[in-house]
Amino acid sequence: MKYAVVLYDGMADYPVPALGGKTPMELAKKPVFDSLANRGEVGLVLTVQKELKPGSDVANLSVLGYDALQYYTGRSPLEAVSMGIDMAPGDVALRCNLVTLEGEGEYETLTMRDYSGGDISSAEAAQLIDAVQEALGGGRFDFFSGVSYRHCMMYHNGNSYLGTLTPPHDISGKVVGPYLPSHENAAVLGEMMEESFNLLRKHPVNRKRVAEGKLPANSIWLWGEGVKPALPSFEATYGLKGSIISAVDLLKGIGICAGMNTPHVEGATGYIDTDFKGKAEAAVAELCKGQDFVYIHIEAPDECGHRNEPEKKIRSIELIDELVLPVLLNYLDTQDDYKMMILPDHPTPIVTGTHASDPVPYMIYRKGRELHNFEGSINEQSAAKTGIFIEKGFTLMRRFIDF
Repeated sequence: MKYAVVLYDGMADYPVPALGGKTPMELAKKPVFDSLANRGEVGLVLTVQKELKPGSDVANLSVLGYDALQYYTGRSPLEAVSMGIDMAPGDVALRCNLVTLEGEGEYETLTMRDYSGGDISSAEAAQLIDAVQEALGGGRFDFFSGVSYRHCMMYHNGNSYLGTLTPPHDISGKVVGPYLPSHENAAVLGEMMEESFNLLRKHPVNRKRVAEGKLPANSIWLWGEGVKPALPSFEATYGLKGSIISAVDLLKGIGICAGMNTPHVEGATGYIDTDFKGKAEAAVAELCKGQDFVYIHIEAPDECGHRNEPEKKIRSIELIDELVLPVLLNYLDTQDDYKMMILPDHPTPIVTGTHASDPVPYMIYRKGRELHNFEGSINEQSAAKTGIFIEKGFTLMRRFIDF
């Protein structure tokens, strides 16, 4: 038996005024996804427990069958694992975004123009993070470059309680002052963020970007703190040898912590320009190598939600239907039996630009057990009408495996 999960990050949404009150799921043309739903089980699942903040970290742990209340230790430590950063028992990892701040005057009066630093490339970003490390790193703090705007800072022997650290994608277009670190344990973080702005706005990389009409990645933004994680092996828990296919360090880190393969896919960017087909081919290659289970994580719908790009969010859903599902099914249909699950991890509503905790639609299909309990197109509203609701999201994986 082969098992495949296709995770559309942030696909679920609220009605979008610019789309006539429809959601991207409602408007996207996704005949392959809908065909599977018409022959499978459709329902809603709550992937983010009420005690936790909505995010891809908590939600993907849940979808993978891990109770986040028991195993979640923070977002950045999972990314640090993927980046090969050693964490000592007393270390605290933090996500270090490169962002674009706009305005004149004191740091706290500036506005969060872009949480992704103008889609900065990994090569450019590495130069900026190197400059930050040289100026602010060493001793208690070290900075490590990652992919595009996503990087890591290690706070050695740090205080793990830092108060509320706000994700930058939650405050797009807002003045940053009210969201700067305010707890006394985190005062040094705010100081470094301000120092980085004074450093990076003058950096040659940003001078060149501005000359080319691009946004400068002119400040670091620290958030997502946590300590070293410890997940039980996915294979030991579920009896399946698994692989995670993703462009982002967060998902790769979860996979590594769970003892899963995390192959690199050239051209996987985490946005709508990603190599969709290449990710599907990588998943098939893992199954052909003897893996039982593949988890294909696709970041594009989430990024489009954050960026207020409804048409691109629709298109990202369609591209998965056109370029990912057919490649995967061409292989799986050669098997006597297989199981596939498709769902988002959480909503990323266009109207808010950030994550939400609402239940999300899911679909489970098994070749050897076709059902005919659902008709039409799967979306937030049609999934709710089935009456199937999984309250504890981490139980969905067992439901899928036993389907």
